[in-house]
Amino acid sequence: MFIFASMLGFEMKAVYREVYGPPEVLELKEIEKPVPMDNEILMKVHAASVNRADSHGMRGTPFMARIILGGLRKPKTKILGYDFAGQVESVGKDVTEFKQGDEVFGTNKVAGGFAEYLCVLEDLMLIKPPNVSFEDAASVPGAGVTALQCLQKYGEMQSGEDVLINGASGGVGTLAVQIAKDKGATVTGVCSTSNLDMVRSLGADEVIDYTKENFTQSEQRYDLIVDVVAKSSFSDCKPILNSNGRYVTTEFSPGLAIKAKTARGDKKFLPMLASPEKDDLIYLKDLLESGKLKPVIDQRYSLDKVPDAIRYLEEGHVKGKLIINM
Repeated sequence: MFIFASMLGFEMKAVYREVYGPPEVLELKEIEKPVPMDNEILMKVHAASVNRADSHGMRGTPFMARIILGGLRKPKTKILGYDFAGQVESVGKDVTEFKQGDEVFGTNKVAGGFAEYLCVLEDLMLIKPPNVSFEDAASVPGAGVTALQCLQKYGEMQSGEDVLINGASGGVGTLAVQIAKDKGATVTGVCSTSNLDMVRSLGADEVIDYTKENFTQSEQRYDLIVDVVAKSSFSDCKPILNSNGRYVTTEFSPGLAIKAKTARGDKKFLPMLASPEKDDLIYLKDLLESGKLKPVIDQRYSLDKVPDAIRYLEEGHVKGKLIINM
């Protein structure tokens, strides 16, 4: 049956893995093209983006990633890629929001975007604005939701507050700077020397070069510190927080959550774990469509180069996002 499907063109290329491990476990394979269930969209993927979740899911580390993503010994998710954009090829009979030919983008809790085709539920998908490219649309969902929830859901940011973003030149950071400005904050971005001008161009009011200055020893005080690279700590940042200030980090573990709950004083320690929400995606779509959110794309790769893209991501020097084009 598989051979017959292949002869009819019902195969697709995908980056596939059977085990946890380094990028070498990822293989470009020909596998059967998926068939949508009644509540799913079959999507032809035009572009996907690379996220930290892909690295964690690939390696199965930290161990909590295996609990969240599924598969304690072997990964349940064989194809990584959580964010993508493309065109609807067909829909299941219960799908109401989309039709064949629609250009869409979104995210999928069970990944699957590093492939030519993908079946996905409609609940975390949106129509792509016509003035937004597939690459830009694919770059936003995961990183954008993380940035927005750091600032709003966890950080409870208010217009007029002083906000510092550590890691302002990365995938989440570049979006966080722009979202914070859209919501009326005064933004300081922390990045390396080579990225200062880029972070300024995104709207940051001030920039700090971490290779020359330790921001935790600054005389400036902040209402909210968002560490999207998990390189600082609450204890280091506490002295530069205003009264009732908040410190949000993308580093999350049960131990940190307990530590945060038991922290004393008027300054809050908030380890965050992003969870995609439709309302957040709609907000990001509106920003994209209006031109207020401009994704930064560092490099583009073909599907067979996904291992190289993840290697580069893990080096920790990506400016903005990495894109996989099909």
